Amino acid sequence: MNRTRIIFFAIIGLVLVIVVGGILWSQPWNDSEDPLEPIVEDERLEVNVVAALPVADWVQDAARKFNEEERTLEGYPIHVAVTPMDGLVAKERYEREEMDPLPTAWIPDSRYLVELVNAVYKERLGRDVFLTDGEYRARPLATSLLTWGIYESRASVLEDTFGEISWSTIHDAAIAPGGWGELGGENEWGYFKLAIPSPRKSVSGLQAMVAAAGEYYADTSIGVEEVTDPELQAWLGEIMSSMSDLSGGTYTAADLALFGYTTGDAGLLLESDLLVNMQGLQTRWAEPMRIVYPEYVTWFDFPFTVWMGPETSALEKNAALEFEQFILSEEVQRDALAYGLRPANPAVAVTEGNSLFVQWADQGVLGVVPRTTAMRYPDRDVLQALLRWFDLNVAGR
Repeated sequence: MNRTRIIFFAIIGLVLVIVVGGILWSQPWNDSEDPLEPIVEDERLEVNVVAALPVADWVQDAARKFNEEERTLEGYPIHVAVTPMDGLVAKERYEREEMDPLPTAWIPDSRYLVELVNAVYKERLGRDVFLTDGEYRARPLATSLLTWGIYESRASVLEDTFGEISWSTIHDAAIAPGGWGELGGENEWGYFKLAIPSPRKSVSGLQAMVAAAGEYYADTSIGVEEVTDPELQAWLGEIMSSMSDLSGGTYTAADLALFGYTTGDAGLLLESDLLVNMQGLQTRWAEPMRIVYPEYVTWFDFPFTVWMGPETSALEKNAALEFEQFILSEEVQRDALAYGLRPANPAVAVTEGNSLFVQWADQGVLGVVPRTTAMRYPDRDVLQALLRWFDLNVAGR
């Protein structure tokens, strides 16, 4: 090969290097393990959020408003899509690596669900996938709690007979062989019926059993030893026998509003769920629903958590934080009141305007609920023990 030909090919090679290098240099990059992966697809930052059912409607409404503002981050348009999903279902999908597509952010019912998922990935990967501190830490968006919702006529009978409405009262009403007639109510009311969501299908149903155990032991912290105690299990089984569907229905306040006394005389349900259905309950059944707060309170804080794995780029993570800050703004937090939720932003009070908390104060709704007896979240072993007991002794009946 002569010198001229060598020079010719060298020049061609140099040109190709410059052209290819220029193309690659012009592409946006992320900080993932694959340096050739672009930050965004279709020139839009997609923020996919999985939201717990109690806040899904509110978060979807916030996403609609956020998208209408056509916000951008470093020149890229941000688009938010929200998928409603029960917290227990989402937890199990994360743990089994079946969350497909993988969301940018997760809003579960409670922080303890995040901790349970982190524990699984800590064993698997040696690190957390959701952070509990720093810029990307989980932040509560709103709160709600489990409350007793009981028809006024039934509440009056129970208070006259037992002096209060508690898990102990519910237990004694459930085992009364003569039903409501024996308790001082009307014979045609039949037997006491309790509405609780299935612990297998709902975080609130699972937490209801934890709350019952807390009152039984007069303790805010419940361990495996307590939930496997045969005496507690027998007591809890008698309460669960009053459920109108022993297989464990996904009961909500909407069911009480629609089906009334056939669903339950009382239910331990989310305060937010009861509040948005209070008018329907009173209109359809011509009887007000009383709200009673348990002595041992179970709170739900609906934290916004960002997935920290390499599957999402730095820009996508930061776009998720933009949406989080939007939800925490006073305007969107004020919207939460219409969904019966307690805003996380301290600048927005539950008693603002004609909120549901103001409208139904005469039915027992409290603006401020003491947290002195707030139940602590159980660990994985406690939850598994309770679910095993439920499957064998309640759902299988």
